[in-house]
Amino acid sequence: MSVIGSSARTDTGRRRRRNEDALVCEPPLFAIADGMGGAQAGEVASQLAAESVREQGQGGLAAPEQVIELIRAANQRVYAYSSENASARGMGTTMTVAVVADYGVVIGHVGDSRAYLLRDDKLTQLTQDHSLVAELIRSGRLSPEEAETHPQRSVITRALGTDPEVEIDLFSLAAKDHDLFLLCSDGLTSMIADEEIERVLVDSRDDLDVATRELIEAANQAGGEDNISVVLFELEVTEAPEMSEEEPESDVAKTLTEIDAVPTLQVEPEKPRRPRRPPRAVLLGLTATILIALVALGAYTVSTAHFIGVEPDGHVAIYQGLPYDLPGGIHLYRPVQISSRLLAAQLTEKERRRLFNHDLQSFGNSKHQLTQYEKVVYP
Repeated sequence: MSVIGSSARTDTGRRRRRNEDALVCEPPLFAIADGMGGAQAGEVASQLAAESVREQGQGGLAAPEQVIELIRAANQRVYAYSSENASARGMGTTMTVAVVADYGVVIGHVGDSRAYLLRDDKLTQLTQDHSLVAELIRSGRLSPEEAETHPQRSVITRALGTDPEVEIDLFSLAAKDHDLFLLCSDGLTSMIADEEIERVLVDSRDDLDVATRELIEAANQAGGEDNISVVLFELEVTEAPEMSEEEPESDVAKTLTEIDAVPTLQVEPEKPRRPRRPPRAVLLGLTATILIALVALGAYTVSTAHFIGVEPDGHVAIYQGLPYDLPGGIHLYRPVQISSRLLAAQLTEKERRRLFNHDLQSFGNSKHQLTQYEKVVYP
C-alpha cells in the first residue's frame, strides 16, 4: 500500500485574526490539530501537538498502539507547557492522526476535528465528535437539526493538553485502491454540509490541490467563521489486505452512559364541544392583551435570567438572557462573566451534563455554581 497523492491547506477564515490550526502532511503520516484556550494559547497548543507528532513519527509506526503513544506524547507536551506558563493555563487542542501502514490505515482521534473516507464516490465520516452537542445527540436529548443552532455547538468535551492523561479513540480499517481520506478541522464541517464536501471531492479528486482549495473557498463563502484546515491523501493498494474493518473504540473504558427514556402517559382526548364564537372586537382586544403580556414577560425574563454555558474558545461562562439562537445569528443571551481558568474539556461528562443543562437561575446562584467547579479543578 502506498500514498499516491496528498495535499494540505489551512486558512484563517473571515472572522478570526489568528490561525489556531496546525497540520502534518508527511506521507505516510498525516495529522490535524485545532487549538483552543484564548489569547495565543490555542495557536501554541496546536503547534506543539503537531510538532510532537511530526518528531515522534519520523521513525515509522509499525503497530496501532504506537499511534496511541504518539498522541499521548503530544498531550504530555501541551500539558507540560500549560503547567509551566501561567498565560497558557488550560489551553488545549483537538488531534486527529492518520497513519498509512502495510495492513491498512490507523486513525487516532481526540476532539471534534474529523476524518472522512471517500470510497466509490461516497463520503463516510469515520470519527465521532467529542463535543457537547454530539453527546446530546448520541444520548437522544438533541436532534441533528437542533444541534446546528445549539448555543454550545462549538464546545468540545475531550482535548489534548487539559489533563495529564487523555482518552483516545483508535481504530484501523482496510483500504481499497484509490480510497481518498480527508482530515479537517470543524471550521470546514461547521460551514458546509457533508453532501457539499462529497461533491467537491468527487468533482476535483483528479487534482487534490484543487480539491483542498475549493473546500476552503466553499467554507469561506458560507461565512468562514473559524479557521479552516484540510488534509487529503489517496492510496494505492497493490494486494488486497486480509483484514476487516473495525468499529472505532476507545483506549480506555467508555465514559458515556445511556440516558433512560422518560415514559409518557397517553390520555384519550375528550370529544371537543363546538365553542360559541366571541365577537371580533373581543378577540382582537384579547390578542393584544396577550401579546403585551408576553412582551413584558419576555423582557423581564431576559433581564433577570442567567444560565451557565461555554464560550467558543472553551471557557465556561455565565450568560444573561435565554439560551436560544434566532435565524441570522441573533443571540438571546450575552456573556456577563467568563471564567479565566475553567474549560469545559476539564470537566467530566457527568459534570458537563449537570452544569450545562441551561436551567435559568439568578446571577448569584450561577456565580456560586461556577465558583464551586473552579475550586474542584483548581483546589
